[in-house]
Amino acid sequence: MRAPRSVLFGAGQRRALGKTLSAIGKRVLICTDKRFASSGDMLGILDDLAQNGLSVTVFDGTLAELPLSSIERCVDMMGSAAPHVVVGIGGGSCMDMAKLVSLLLTHGGPIDRYYGEFKVPGPVTPIVAVPTTSGTGSEVTPVAVLADDTRDLKVGISSPYLIPHTAICDPELTMTCPPGLTALSGADALTHAIEAYTAVAHPPTPDLSQERVFVGKNVLSDQFALSAIEALCLYLPQAVRNGSDILARTMVMKGSLLAGLAFGSAGTSLAHAIQYPVGALTNTPHGLGVAVLMPYVMEYNASACQTELTAIGRVIGVDNPDDGAVAKQAIDRIRAFLSDIGIPLTLKDLGLQEEKIDWVAEQSMRSARLINNNPRMLDVDAIGQVVRRAYHGAN
Repeated sequence: MRAPRSVLFGAGQRRALGKTLSAIGKRVLICTDKRFASSGDMLGILDDLAQNGLSVTVFDGTLAELPLSSIERCVDMMGSAAPHVVVGIGGGSCMDMAKLVSLLLTHGGPIDRYYGEFKVPGPVTPIVAVPTTSGTGSEVTPVAVLADDTRDLKVGISSPYLIPHTAICDPELTMTCPPGLTALSGADALTHAIEAYTAVAHPPTPDLSQERVFVGKNVLSDQFALSAIEALCLYLPQAVRNGSDILARTMVMKGSLLAGLAFGSAGTSLAHAIQYPVGALTNTPHGLGVAVLMPYVMEYNASACQTELTAIGRVIGVDNPDDGAVAKQAIDRIRAFLSDIGIPLTLKDLGLQEEKIDWVAEQSMRSARLINNNPRMLDVDAIGQVVRRAYHGAN
């Protein structure tokens, strides 16, 4: 199990931020974006921090998909004024910004020396994560993803040292999230949960957790993943239809949190591996790409994880005594569910060019961590078949 020291969850929990931070240190750096920085919620948070005697610096230049240049701007802004704690408030990019800024302020650059797994040499400045969307799960995970313009694809840094000290999950902060972003974020969380639940179960050797940041499925990750799938499938459509429904917002944030706890230990697999090159070619949001791919990946993996697909079917309401039929219907229901909340059906709909399918397959194989975590063996031809089916919409 890999998780923060503390998770505070529920409506109004953002008001615990000041006391939480004051127990860690007095100098605070907040990483957020311009939209949230100018919001009424931000004014309330800053007032709370001031009342708790904290010295606060706000960096509001976080950009979507997190280009390296924005990380470097924040580090340069801080100079030698090292904070005691770094807070990420916003979507996944803001929380990943906090992780990477904390890393660079603690251990220095260049950042590319940390790309991959277990490259962070030691503890970083404590991070507190406050999500304002329900999707990435970054508030509880050991990974941060950025866009390095010297590379074709987005890159990740994975280390237990990047897990936030504390996550504060307040569904009230998601109430103004528009329907489209609510759907994309929730679909992202659903793919995290499904891929964590269907990941490989690696032999539990004493070296496993020291050799892999993401160790594959286990008893705890399975419980988190199934509960996340159930909550998201029940409540995400309502949160998309009616953003002011606090129960729906709460349950979707719960689903996102549980999905993050699941894949923060178990990891993800093929849909994420394919999305990296697809996203680079189409400039589409990460959550959109993985959601489009998920039903096709489930179909490919079905022969290797029928038990898991059957369990998914049961928790989302498939009623059939035949386990094989339940597994197939689970895939059909996930496809219909994603379509109902506005997720396109094919990679062609995302703007992928057919002549790029082979390139996408080749690039996907480079994500060894994700490929090795897939429940069914993969090679470039097998991935090409999945991409081709996802492009044409074959099922």
